[in-house]
Amino acid sequence: MDGILIIDKPTGLTSHDVVARLRRLLHERRMGHTGTLDPFATGVLVILLGRATRLAQFLSGAEKEYQAVIRLGYGTDTGDLTGKPITDGIKISIDKPASTWSDREIEDAFQSLCGEIEQVPPMYSAKKHDGRKLYELARRGEEIERKPVRVTVQTFQALRQGDELLRHNEDGTWDLTVRVVCSAGTYVRTLAESLGENLGVGAHLSELRRTRAGEFAISDAISLEQLENANEASWGTILLPPDAALGNMPFVHLSARDAQRARQGIAIPLETGMREISTNGEKVRMRDTEGNLIAVGSYDAAGQLLRPRVVLSSTD
Repeated sequence: MDGILIIDKPTGLTSHDVVARLRRLLHERRMGHTGTLDPFATGVLVILLGRATRLAQFLSGAEKEYQAVIRLGYGTDTGDLTGKPITDGIKISIDKPASTWSDREIEDAFQSLCGEIEQVPPMYSAKKHDGRKLYELARRGEEIERKPVRVTVQTFQALRQGDELLRHNEDGTWDLTVRVVCSAGTYVRTLAESLGENLGVGAHLSELRRTRAGEFAISDAISLEQLENANEASWGTILLPPDAALGNMPFVHLSARDAQRARQGIAIPLETGMREISTNGEKVRMRDTEGNLIAVGSYDAAGQLLRPRVVLSSTD
């Protein structure tokens, strides 16, 4: 099976759990995902199968979109609802209760967190230090210095729920629903904590749902239960072709002879009609006469050649 599955990941499973479950169901060992979701998070998880796993390098950096609920009132040691509450004086201030915040004050708190910003990766994350994942160190009570990383937050905004931005909870906390569009590597829970700092209150994520990863939206996704209940004969209609992952990449159709050469890793002269491909090193989809993706090549401007870099189709 060569292609792409867009899974609506349920809460309670790690991304690795989803892959393991799909391997058993689909009887395909070559499989991987293009961006981890925490166990408590739900939404779009892009799964590559078979030869399509070779395309992971083109998808791991894709822009992401989320809808989240930020709980204002206290922080947690993980930055999300799975952690232990931090109670050292970060409850909502009596002098400035959330009920008195104006919509403008709330919206202004988002402004400094948009654009190119720096984030310090949280200890409870899969980022590695000396070969160990940070969350493994955090669970042992260790904390190490982390260098900030630069990320891009295109959109970080509050969403109204009915007539109000804030929803009051019985425990005295307040929930704020937000939309985030950001570069790969952005920690939404860190955004939540930073928003709380701007408002002068502890904060953490109580819900997180990825609604888009690159070109794949939640409307493209299927649940694990739906896939398990589907007839095996229908799996082919659910599985997207590898080409679907590279929609923004230019493409060329090769003759049968050139397609065979590309499968062998041999450079192909760029046809005169493809002059819009002009940037040296530009990535190009290479298709056979039937329109199937057989390789991803890079443009050699000096030789006006397409050099296959990642070959999906075998020579047999």
